[in-house]
This record gives sequence, C-alpha cells and structure tokens, in this order.
Amino acid sequence: MTSTSVDYQKILNQINQEFIDQPRSGKVASYIPELAKVPSNKFGMHLYDLDGSNYCFGDSQERFSIQSISKVFTLSLAMKVMGDKLWNRVGVEPSGDPFNSLSQLENDSGIPRNPFINAGALVVADVLVSSFSNAKAALLTFLHEITGNPQIDFDPVVAASEQSKGYRNYAMVNYLKSFGNIENDVEDVLDFYFHQCSIAMSCQELANAFIIFANNGTTIGSEREFLTGRQVKRVNALMQTCGFYDEAGEFSFEVGLPGKSGVGGGIVAVHPDRFAVAVWSPPLNPKGNSALGMASLERLTTLTGFSIF
Repeated sequence: MTSTSVDYQKILNQINQEFIDQPRSGKVASYIPELAKVPSNKFGMHLYDLDGSNYCFGDSQERFSIQSISKVFTLSLAMKVMGDKLWNRVGVEPSGDPFNSLSQLENDSGIPRNPFINAGALVVADVLVSSFSNAKAALLTFLHEITGNPQIDFDPVVAASEQSKGYRNYAMVNYLKSFGNIENDVEDVLDFYFHQCSIAMSCQELANAFIIFANNGTTIGSEREFLTGRQVKRVNALMQTCGFYDEAGEFSFEVGLPGKSGVGGGIVAVHPDRFAVAVWSPPLNPKGNSALGMASLERLTTLTGFSIF
C-alpha cells in the first residue's frame, strides 16, 4: 500500500467517530494549576504528509500547552549548536523511572539518562542558555522558522503557574549543579525551562513542526534543511525509546512510531518518509500520557498499516 493510495481523511473521520462519544478515561494534569482548568472533552487530530496535504478533525486548530513535547525542539536546537559534545552531559538510554526521578541522578553521578526526562531537559536548557544571548528568543525563532508561523509563543500565565509549583525541578537543577552539570545560574535555567514547557501550539502547528523529523530534517515547500539526516536519525531514535516517560515500550508496542507526549494532553508522532501527526486529549493515564491520544494513534497505524515495524 502506498501513501498516495490511503484516504487519510476517511481514516481520521473513522477514528473521530469511534472515540468522540466514549467516556474519557484518565485525569487532566492538576499539579500545574493552569492545566487543571482545561476542559477534559477537548479532542483533535491533525496529520500532515510529505505531499504537503493536511487532514484533521475536532479541536485540531486550538492551541494548548505542549509541555514536554517542547523537549524535542530544545534537543534539536542543542544538537545544532553543540553537536556530539552534548552526549558528554546527557545520556541516550531509556530511564525506566518516572520523568521527575531524583534517585536516578544519584545513581548516575549527575548525568541524566536521556534528554526527555526532566533532568535531561534541564541540562539541555542549560546548554541553550550558554549558547545564546537570549535562549527564549532563539527557541521561538527556531519554531517560527520550521513552521513558517511567527505567531507561536510562550504562555506567560502557564509559565508562572509552572514556576509556582516547580519545587521538584528547583531541587533537580540544584542537584545537577552540585555534580557540575549545570553551568549557568539556576534561576536562569529554570526560567527558560518553565517558558519552553509553556509554549502553546495546536495539533496543526505541531504536525507542521514535526514534519522535519519525517523528511530528513527538511521542511515541505521551502525545502530548507534544519537538521542533518544523521541528527534526525538520533532524535527519532530517542523519541522511539524515551519519548513517553516510562511507557515508551507500550507506545512502541501499541503504535509503532517515534513520538513525544506532554502532560498538556498532546502527542506528536512521525512516520519517516510519510507523515507527522499530532493528537490532543487532556485526560492522562497513570503514566502521564494522553489516554485517548495513545488509543487514537494505535487506530491510525492499524487502519493505515503504517508503522515502522
């Protein structure tokens, strides 16, 4: 079956019909106060393929807090500026522990297991604070360039909400600094980190942004290369093995695509050489991933027959 022979819109419509009226399992994230206010019945999906075609349903154009999905963008930017030296400060192995584990840092002498757990993302944030005079502006510029959309921005209310309850991240970045793996002022690193997590994007914008991971580092239309093929291979491998906290194996088993989730209820996944797809449903399962998002993506790869396995 070729990509052009698949009626993606028909398949997305079927997924919508199957799930739209089902009771929502899971709970909306409440440890960040602003996220607790998001209605649990929001549901949208957007698929963007390498032909430049778009397919969607539901709340696919409504922006939401992308949270840990942002770690893919910061990792990409850090790889661009630091190259392979980055791996001296952060590992590439699945953690098997919760995303905010402190005990693992102790066992690993301050080297986070991977860039997608909080400790790893904080080290990546530190790299970007060191690399740019204004790391927040540099991140937004990167997003604006890969999407062609200059309207994508931080949500300052969400960032402030994260900071107000970010005790564990404060502990973590101080702990990392005690091992010498944070170079900058703790407050500067955390300010950047809380802002990156607050970025608001829609499913459409996320699918558009992630197309570079399906297209060898290059955007559709402008054909501008943002990452090398080697870098994309690394990012996709990390998404496959580490993109879903301590549920990455389950996502590979059920869905079979590289992807990344966030506690705002978003999930983005890519099929190299075919498409990028984003889904949003706020209620999370016990591992912190969108319950309906995972189920929807399982149906997508089942109905299309397209997984990487």
